[in-house]
Amino acid sequence: MKKLLAVALMAGMGSMSTVASADQDVGCGVGTILWAGQSGLIPKVLAATTNGTFGNQTFGISTGTLGCQQSGVITSRVRLTMYTGSNIEKLARDMSVGEGESLNVLADLMGVPATDKPAFFQATRTHFGTIFAPENVTAGQVLDALNGVMAADSTLAGYVKA
Repeated sequence: MKKLLAVALMAGMGSMSTVASADQDVGCGVGTILWAGQSGLIPKVLAATTNGTFGNQTFGISTGTLGCQQSGVITSRVRLTMYTGSNIEKLARDMSVGEGESLNVLADLMGVPATDKPAFFQATRTHFGTIFAPENVTAGQVLDALNGVMAADSTLAGYVKA
């Protein structure tokens, strides 16, 4: 594992100019560098998992390495995707029971006020199987499914993020 990290860091440092911007679904980090240029479901899942496992996006953003950029405006969708990708397992656990810290943070990022959080939490629990359907393996797919669930709920429809 240490060798893999060392190779990834060295490859990342040497090829920073080739990584124009991180994939919206997987973010930036060692996984983005390791699977740069590859397409398809498996490389995206591996990149997202590696980025989440090593938790190196903060380092990359702070230093401008690992495919991360120090400047620029973070859009709401990108912030949601990065948060979801980095916390997908915690979010799955929290959504399955309809409560939890990571789910509360997601609600905050989506602009759901405290008065509507109970409806948001209940909707994620009720529609967990839709949000985390087997075909929803990336953060973007999970968010799209969540937005679909929210759009169908009169209380939550106003918080849907494009």
